[in-house]
Amino acid sequence: MATIHFTTVTTATPEQFVAAVTDFGPGRSQIFGNTDDGQLKVHDQGADWADVTEGKGPAWERLRYDWSDPNRVVMKTTDSNTWGGASSHTYTFTRQADGKTGVDVVVVREGKNLKGRVVGALLGLIGKRFFSGQFEKTVKAVEARSATTTPAT
Repeated sequence: MATIHFTTVTTATPEQFVAAVTDFGPGRSQIFGNTDDGQLKVHDQGADWADVTEGKGPAWERLRYDWSDPNRVVMKTTDSNTWGGASSHTYTFTRQADGKTGVDVVVVREGKNLKGRVVGALLGLIGKRFFSGQFEKTVKAVEARSATTTPAT
């Protein structure tokens, strides 16, 4: 099992970040490069949770999203062709005095088959670099989205 932890800082507010992460409509692939809009399926959704399958190419994952805490989004894997067990993503947001938002990210990957165990072992070695690089692209996309939806004052 691989656990990858990293942090970053964004100009987006926690609310803007949560809104982007929990927008399951068209264009999701612009926020998450590892998601194909054509493979996205929302099975069920409530005010602060969603049951979603997403992926890209041969890899897919069904996740239970929970954003009931306004400063945290937890995505637990409920099914996947690669991941199982304790697999999850957790984003925790902290408002900073300068108006920016600190984002703490923890990704847990537990392989449920040979493919998952091999990929999980590789992620244990290069996961932080891989996930943090991908997440920086997500942060930039959220900031760009937030800049176009925030009215000027």
